[in-house]
Amino acid sequence: MLFKERSAFHPPITPNFMNADLQRREFLKKGFAVGAAFSLIDLGGLFAAETPASPSAPAGKSSGTPDLVAVRGEDRVAMLDAALEALGGITAFVKPGQTVVIKPNAAWDKPADLAANTHPSLVSHMVELCKKAGAKEVCVFDHTCDAWQRSYANSGIQEAVEKAGGQMVPGNDESMYVDREAPNAVKLKQAKIHKLIAESDVYINMPVLKHHGGAVMTGCLKNVMGLVWDRGFFHKNDLQQCISDGVLLRKPDLNILDAFTPMMRNGPKGKDATDLLSTKTLIVSRDPVACDAAGAMILGHKANGIKHVELAAAAGHGRCDIDQLNIKRIKQA
Repeated sequence: MLFKERSAFHPPITPNFMNADLQRREFLKKGFAVGAAFSLIDLGGLFAAETPASPSAPAGKSSGTPDLVAVRGEDRVAMLDAALEALGGITAFVKPGQTVVIKPNAAWDKPADLAANTHPSLVSHMVELCKKAGAKEVCVFDHTCDAWQRSYANSGIQEAVEKAGGQMVPGNDESMYVDREAPNAVKLKQAKIHKLIAESDVYINMPVLKHHGGAVMTGCLKNVMGLVWDRGFFHKNDLQQCISDGVLLRKPDLNILDAFTPMMRNGPKGKDATDLLSTKTLIVSRDPVACDAAGAMILGHKANGIKHVELAAAAGHGRCDIDQLNIKRIKQA
């Protein structure tokens, strides 16, 4: 069996992880209601049912296009379809004739079932949706940590993308990167980013949610390190601040956080399936900070408990005040 039952999952016994386990239990216990809207709030549990709207309720909780969509189900593709429908459909993001770049986690020479990379079914379906919306070209890339040919192949992403009509593009050569300035950044004021990010009409950010030994968490903001040629600059110049700054190089048009089986420890590469927890969740938003705030809660932190998420929200790159957002939460049968 790939995933152990809750009672058989044995994380390191630390106060933080014990608190995380209690929060995840609350998340699973409170559950989803089919078609119902929910609010993510940090009250010791990851998710809690939204109370009925009242005259004094924050404006962000009113009806309309959600700030964030959280979907739980059994089928990743159906979950992605439901999330996008709640945000206006793929045509709200991709127009006929546009070029699209999709940036998943594809950095590791690991199979899909170990969740070190974004699941290939999500990436390939996004390619299909973009093509259906009339995109002229859909390219997918990552600046991998392991050898790029093996990472692309063994993650299953290359085969899935090419079958869907997309193009896998390498990120292993400095000639593929162009200078980009971010004058409003604190630390990362300039960097070389991949040409696809600089030149494509639409940028879709598709990370997998996981623990990270250095950054604490991999999510939408951390995924920006795969756009940049010199990742070493991040590590030498305040990693958390640089991750926050990275969104200024180019803010994604759409963020899809694969939290179906988040890696709870030993990230970013992981060791084996016992590092994973099956939450069967997908988080989708235009706002990468909001996605990461929700992701932080799934990993057992407060919404603003990851430093780069807190810094990004404070700088105005997005929102981590989860309880003030208009969040639609969907449970699929």
